Amino acid sequence: MRRDSRLPRVLHALLHLGQAAGPLTSEVLAGMLGTDSAVVRRTMAGLREGGLVISAKGHGGGWQLARPLREITLLRVYEALGTPPLLALELPSGDPTCLLERAANGAARAAMADAQAAFTARLDTTTLADLARDAEVAA
Repeated sequence: MRRDSRLPRVLHALLHLGQAAGPLTSEVLAGMLGTDSAVVRRTMAGLREGGLVISAKGHGGGWQLARPLREITLLRVYEALGTPPLLALELPSGDPTCLLERAANGAARAAMADAQAAFTARLDTTTLADLARDAEVAA
């Protein structure tokens, strides 16, 4: 399974949008992220559908935040990305007849659910403004 690095990369882009004096084009964002502008447009379109960014076409157009950094939680961004799987572990499907396999699957499933719950709880209490403040302190 491929690792999904969209969340930290999108957070990076959104923080830049929060500091920008005006819209940033897909090409500018792609340069910051080291990727292709088509990938940026596809990803940002999902964020637009999630109400996090707006876009304008034409000269002077580009991407902007739809709301202030303090109103965007990391959980909202994660959800706008389609809640990519946190762990690359995959449990067997179906209903195993072996009681030992059921016990092993149940323990792994419970641990994965706990990890997902802790991850989303942390994301829900952190805003983009918190990240921007952390970056200022580190500078």
